[in-house]
Amino acid sequence: MRPVFPFSAIVGQDEMKLALLLVAIDPTIGGVMVFGDRGTGKSTAVRALAGLLPQMKVVEGCKYGCDPKSTTQRCDDCFARLARGHHPRTVLAPVPVVDLPLGATEDRVVGALDLERALTTGEKAFEPGLLARAHRGFLYVDEVNLLEDHLVDLLLDAAATGENVVEREGVSVRHPSRFVLVGSGNPEEGELRPQLLDRFGLAVDVRTPTVIATRIDVIKRRDAFDRDPLAFLSHWQKADAKVRRSIEKGRTRLEQLVVPDEILARAAALCSALGTDGLRGELTLLRTTRALAAFEGADTVTLEHLRRIAPMALRHRLRRNVLDDAGSTTRVERAVTELWDAPASDVVVTS
Repeated sequence: MRPVFPFSAIVGQDEMKLALLLVAIDPTIGGVMVFGDRGTGKSTAVRALAGLLPQMKVVEGCKYGCDPKSTTQRCDDCFARLARGHHPRTVLAPVPVVDLPLGATEDRVVGALDLERALTTGEKAFEPGLLARAHRGFLYVDEVNLLEDHLVDLLLDAAATGENVVEREGVSVRHPSRFVLVGSGNPEEGELRPQLLDRFGLAVDVRTPTVIATRIDVIKRRDAFDRDPLAFLSHWQKADAKVRRSIEKGRTRLEQLVVPDEILARAAALCSALGTDGLRGELTLLRTTRALAAFEGADTVTLEHLRRIAPMALRHRLRRNVLDDAGSTTRVERAVTELWDAPASDVVVTS
């Protein structure tokens, strides 16, 4: 297998790395959209994430990687086995991190008829696509703002329903397809469709480093990796293992943390002040704040956790304001500052 640059060795880009770690702890946060300049480590960070993720339990022999604990999110074959009273064995498998290329065909994404098998045996069989491979893992789209509209529609359907349905050439297949969508792109090369942007739980900005020492560090580490990948991976193995343990502990601690009503009230007030549409902003703030507290080993969720994750959870949900030329990050931080000193009694909490 081709060596992948280790996650822990990535210099800087702390917000991007934190966002990826938080969705690894709680996938219900939603996807991560990474905006930024070319050559800033966006693709490197996403692909390096695969090496950090603990293995997951899957149904042995299931080509969709169904969760043996789930009674609802299973493919047709696993449901049929359950109906017959069969309880398949459970095995461990790596969490998938799947690339969706811009030029992918619809059949490549959703799956298609296995023509070779149909021609040789006359049997109609389904060949799973990228949506099947990404189930319970991560689906990465580089330059997602350049993705063709018909592929965007497929992603939106899968994200909304959590499953993929294919009916063609006499074959009808339904299988679960729940994944964390990670996209990267340069805003200067085209805007992202609002419907797709709304599906990303978090949005982060990455920029080319301006500090000379940081730029030198990036160059030295990349050069060392290219010269001797195995030695470089060995050097960073312990650091990556530490991050992996933090993810595992964060997942365990997540269920034990309760977000206080005060935090929920502050989150709702912030979203209201910013004029975000719907309630996705509040849900993302709730889940991300809790994941951050779990990741850092905190006993409770605090206002400081909320302050830290507010920009990445809300910056892409703001409407354009022709009377305010400030950037979205600045608008979120300004709203947080204006609301932060308000007494808790001023925030209405309803049960």
